[in-house]
Amino acid sequence: MTAYAIGHLRPETMHEDVFAYIEAIQSTMDPFGGRFLVHGKEVEVLEGPFPGTVVVIGFPDIERARAWYASDAYQAILPLRTRHIAGEAVLVEGVPDDYDASERAAALRAEAGL
Repeated sequence: MTAYAIGHLRPETMHEDVFAYIEAIQSTMDPFGGRFLVHGKEVEVLEGPFPGTVVVIGFPDIERARAWYASDAYQAILPLRTRHIAGEAVLVEGVPDDYDASERAAALRAEAGL
């Protein structure tokens, strides 16, 4: 099942290290089947405060997403970003093609005893 690496980044000023990170990241993702789904786009905020931007990278599965993040190649370039850009990064597994939110709501309702 597809998995995603999602970054909520708040760049204040660009630095040469950040450019080097952007130039190198694709080669760290390629061995794990990673590809950018969202990168460098304006965020349209509909609710609440949301400073910064979003990056979304898709991977074939959660195992490959984890392996990419932990890889020596990615860990070697990661400080180029983290030293200069505040933010959070998460990995999350997607839902199957036949996902039905009402089934999830029923399960949550049952767990809550409602």
